[in-house]
Amino acid sequence: MRLVLLGAPGSGKGTQAARLKEHLQVPHISTGDLLRAAVAAGTPLGLQAKAVMDAGQLVSDEIVLGMLEERLGRDDTGNGFILDGYPRNLVQANALDALLDRIGQPADIAVQLDVDTELLIERLAGRALAEGRADDTPETVRNRQKVYHEATAPVIEFYRNSGRLAVVNGVGSLDDVFARIIEVLAPTPEVG
Repeated sequence: MRLVLLGAPGSGKGTQAARLKEHLQVPHISTGDLLRAAVAAGTPLGLQAKAVMDAGQLVSDEIVLGMLEERLGRDDTGNGFILDGYPRNLVQANALDALLDRIGQPADIAVQLDVDTELLIERLAGRALAEGRADDTPETVRNRQKVYHEATAPVIEFYRNSGRLAVVNGVGSLDDVFARIIEVLAPTPEVG
């Protein structure tokens, strides 16, 4: 199962990815984790990424794709993977598809965790209060959601147009949402 997990900040992607990793017995690949690990390990791509981040800029798609290609080349991805945090825009979606096709591991499905924006704002602002994070005011959270939706709306259409999108209601208990994801991943029995 080669799965791309999509969802706004606060939608529960990380939590569900961890559960899916256990259920499907495939690695959970977070581009954020890959970047941090490559920087910490001082790999050639990690050193490039560190220089960009130290300059206060976003790491280029080429560097992230290079890290993804390295990661997807490891033996543990033979039975699939869960990709979390990428692609975030249409350019990245096209580049990812090209990479996955080139290495013979095309994505089977993209699952979008759909959660109402106002509920996400409540969740993130509540989490910020609980963790003492002053930067997550409802206004900043609302702005991040807006930026996310503007960038990822074309990604969602990209997967929808290729017939690989499953939209899952991301509201409810962790178990309920997990069950909905498993349901859309189960192959539909042939009729006839």
